[in-house]
Amino acid sequence: MRTTRTVHIAKLPLGGTHPVGIQSMTNTDTRDVEATKEQIRQLGLAGCDIVRMSVYDMDCAKAVRSIKDSTRIPLVADIHFDYKLALAAIENGIDKLRINPGNLRDESEVKQVVDCAKAHQIPIRIGVNSGSVPKDILARDGGVTAKGLVDSAARHVRLLEQAGFYDTVLSMKASDVRLMVEAYRLAAETFDYPLHLGVTEAGLPGQGTIKSAIGIGALLLDGIGSTIRVSLTGSPLHEPQAAIDILKAVGLRGGFELISCPTCGRTEVDIEGYAKRVEEHTMHITVPIKVAIMGCVVNGPGEAKGADIALCGGRSGSAIYQKGNFVKKIVGDPVPELLRMIDDFIKEQEQQVSKDG
Repeated sequence: MRTTRTVHIAKLPLGGTHPVGIQSMTNTDTRDVEATKEQIRQLGLAGCDIVRMSVYDMDCAKAVRSIKDSTRIPLVADIHFDYKLALAAIENGIDKLRINPGNLRDESEVKQVVDCAKAHQIPIRIGVNSGSVPKDILARDGGVTAKGLVDSAARHVRLLEQAGFYDTVLSMKASDVRLMVEAYRLAAETFDYPLHLGVTEAGLPGQGTIKSAIGIGALLLDGIGSTIRVSLTGSPLHEPQAAIDILKAVGLRGGFELISCPTCGRTEVDIEGYAKRVEEHTMHITVPIKVAIMGCVVNGPGEAKGADIALCGGRSGSAIYQKGNFVKKIVGDPVPELLRMIDDFIKEQEQQVSKDG
């Protein structure tokens, strides 16, 4: 795991040896305070650790105070073009800033933002985006490159460090997965600041989720990344679960893990239906548990050995295993009994944690 500085956003530590955080962004009009509060609440319930929101005029900046008072989730103000919006957001209680070096270039203005953030102990994310790289860097490189993204960030890093500011987070987002991965790997070699990972403008759920999983997942497996966002077109409520699934897949988060076979001509029962019902029942479980749902005897018994609870379905009945040991055979719908066993297993685990703790 890459070791970085630790930066605090409100009471939440980022970087260092701390867990990878999940971030999303509201798509409400920030001036609509009640709608924004509600979406932040929903994002928190969905698993977000941090929420960013657009601050594009002074009314948005003024709304920060009321929105902030309604939640414990750390909030980030997304600032473009106008440094005065950053100052106003800080004065109204924002927990963190995101500034884009591609459109906030005046050194004296950046210095004012840095001084204000330093006085209020507010971290800043330098958010580089492939769509807004400075023109001189684009001309130098003949287009967007990984080095260009990192060099763009480095300019602002120098400004912040010259002002004695080190509560910095960096991001090097691109919509091209290979470019994004290359840029973050170079950034990890160049800086010791926490990195916020994301594939920008990834697209709709489906293709966008796959692009994000490949880019973010590859970097997490390299030990790179302190926070992540799966950027998807549409409701931001799709994003947290995708991020959770990525963290689970690379072994950085526990909870429910479902193993189910893709089905083939040997399958005699509704494995897909069984799996969906189990997933719906266990979606928000945080206790580590691995459940296997298999459709035949080819891989079923083998997967059962590695699962906490497993079902091997067949026309004549479904065999249920726990910790690799056969428990019972059920004729008919096996899912109710499977869910009962899952619930019992979770209760036992929670009781053990309580006893040990």
